[in-house]
Amino acid sequence: MALEIVNPLEIGNWDDLALATGEASFFHSSAWARVLHESYGYKPVYFVLKKNNEITCLMPFMEVDSWLTGKRGVSLPFSDYCRPLCTSNQNFEEMVEEVRKYAREAGWKYIEWRDAGSFFQKETDWSSYYVHTLSLEREPEKILSAFRDSTRRNIKKAGMNGVSVEILNSYDSVRHYYRMHRITRKQHGFPPQPFKFFEKIFQHVIAAKKWIVAIASHQSKPIAGAIFFHFGDRAVFKYGASDRKKHCLRPNNLVMWEAIKWCKGNSFRELNFGRTRFEDRGLVQFKDGWGTEREVIKYHKYKPGKKAFVKDPVRLEMSSRFLGKLPSPIFNLVGSVLYRHVG
Repeated sequence: MALEIVNPLEIGNWDDLALATGEASFFHSSAWARVLHESYGYKPVYFVLKKNNEITCLMPFMEVDSWLTGKRGVSLPFSDYCRPLCTSNQNFEEMVEEVRKYAREAGWKYIEWRDAGSFFQKETDWSSYYVHTLSLEREPEKILSAFRDSTRRNIKKAGMNGVSVEILNSYDSVRHYYRMHRITRKQHGFPPQPFKFFEKIFQHVIAAKKWIVAIASHQSKPIAGAIFFHFGDRAVFKYGASDRKKHCLRPNNLVMWEAIKWCKGNSFRELNFGRTRFEDRGLVQFKDGWGTEREVIKYHKYKPGKKAFVKDPVRLEMSSRFLGKLPSPIFNLVGSVLYRHVG
């Protein structure tokens, strides 16, 4: 077997190679790599081991080169998880050594893995999250019956309140979603990513037919929305937003249920609800209510200069409280300027 460092954007059958591993998520796809590269200028550095022209180990990174936050390799920026796809611990360990060597030569400040905990069982993690996954390998009625009683009631309540949901993939649906996205981010104190980022998602992910936008409306006005990505037979809930004043109508529950039915109808095997911080109890409870399986994923950070894994979490609580008080134009500008540096 020979190790290669490749750019998936230059390999025409990249998605087929990734899917052939049987474990690839949307975040391993070429469409996502292109979005990250074109939105923020990150350099794809994908480490690959092949045998008989099939991938036996894949470890994707984006090189983030920032004058503000330094140069490092992240697997992958703005991705909830991106598990190394390796058939053996030996392959994984060999590749990690190559990544460390590359990092030293390239001057990376650190190397970050998102969801490599099954391989780094003895190493210090720097951050952990919950992920919830819903199996779709059942009939819709059985999927529905596994929901918490309150979840089923809220789905029903949304319909009785006159909420309707459309599954879309148009440019207008992106604009409707982004309007709510900015409002929701302001409420939580986290600046929105620039609209250019969502335009790149539309340009590359929609072209690859790997996403949907679910928009909930009430009296012809959008009040909630969500963006879902999919790759192979797996889907993931990536972004969600809603009008806080309309939460009493339970639009988010109907958005999720209609997306689940769409995924089931399109033969997806599972829907991942994305990562959740441990302390975000309301969101954890919401995701628990859908008959999901909850697991913990760990992020690991290795500093070549120290030759060690470090526990170096990013503290956002104070900054989010401050940022949420900024005027909206400045708040949105902060996102446009800073996201490239924090990937």
